Amino acid sequence: MTRPPLHVPELVLPPAAQPGMTLAQVDTPSLLLDLDAFERNLDRMQAHAARAGVALRPHAKAHKCPAIALAQVARGAVGVCCQKVSEALPFMRAGVSDIHVSNEIAGPAKARMLATLARHARLSVCVDAAQQVAVLAEAASAAEARLTVLVEIDVGQRRCGVGDAEQALALVDCIDRHPSLRFGGLQAYHGGAQHRRTRDERREEARRAAEKTGKVLVRLQTAGVTCDVVTGGGTGSVEFDLASGVYTEVQPGSYVFMDGDYGRNEWADAFRFEQSLYIDVEVMSVAAGDRVIVDAGLKSMAVDSGLPGIRHAPGDASGAASALRYVAANDEHGIIETDSGALPPLGTRLLLVPGHCDPTLNLYDEIIGFRGETVECVWAVAARGFSR
Repeated sequence: MTRPPLHVPELVLPPAAQPGMTLAQVDTPSLLLDLDAFERNLDRMQAHAARAGVALRPHAKAHKCPAIALAQVARGAVGVCCQKVSEALPFMRAGVSDIHVSNEIAGPAKARMLATLARHARLSVCVDAAQQVAVLAEAASAAEARLTVLVEIDVGQRRCGVGDAEQALALVDCIDRHPSLRFGGLQAYHGGAQHRRTRDERREEARRAAEKTGKVLVRLQTAGVTCDVVTGGGTGSVEFDLASGVYTEVQPGSYVFMDGDYGRNEWADAFRFEQSLYIDVEVMSVAAGDRVIVDAGLKSMAVDSGLPGIRHAPGDASGAASALRYVAANDEHGIIETDSGALPPLGTRLLLVPGHCDPTLNLYDEIIGFRGETVECVWAVAARGFSR
């Protein structure tokens, strides 16, 4: 026997936070954003790009949050990158009108979606095969839209992209045969370079990527092909990408938040962005005696780049949490031990630094922005789950 659905106030989940709350009142686990550090990160990256005379097109896959994209555009970003076609939708709805889908698509359903969106905003997409060009051309023609298409070259990632200049030139010729498409330039992104630990390693990877890209550009120029845009780079390599003289725009994303993995990199002071993103958790059990359990595990954070670090409790900058170690993640539980000092008592709040910010964001509906000890805003992670 089943009961009819209940529609009573008690069965509505209350918000985890509202503007004006103190951090101590925020329900856990929640995603917190230190707005002061976040805004300094935005300003610093935009200033670097402006000094270099290179456009900034931040990667929105890092945050999936229209409010953040609008803050980036307000500071001078030319638009954003998305990694999936569907991911562009929430940003377009919010008013972001220039979006680069920094990825390839193969199926007609995605091409139709992209072509439809291109009637309402400036959209570009990558290709590395003639079949992709044909699918895009058919969809754009049917939608009476025009798509900008960039040829991706493999500059060391060994993932997507053509291998040499002749392959790139052949794709440019293919694009030019379709009036519904426009060749927009090149994408040259090396994701693996972002996480080389030393600056020298990243400098060398970036140099190789820029050198290969430059050779492709020269070949296109000798064939009479104008290449308006060369886009690529990321948070870890942007110091060198901006100085390369090859890129016309850069695509860093994680700089707005940073994370545990980026925290292990060596940085020049001018390009050392601040940790602004945290997972707010609470000690929910101390019964074991030699460890404590917090209320955030695998369903609250990505661990592909390692387990989270631990910062001070919200509102407490004493550093008392520095001796604690997050040692294991279960579905809903996190196990914390200590090498020295006391374990925190039941109900203690701690801030975790996620190992990888991008997939962690995809686990949350909202980001809670704070200054000092007060919640200032709650922003929707509106592109969460938009992975088509």
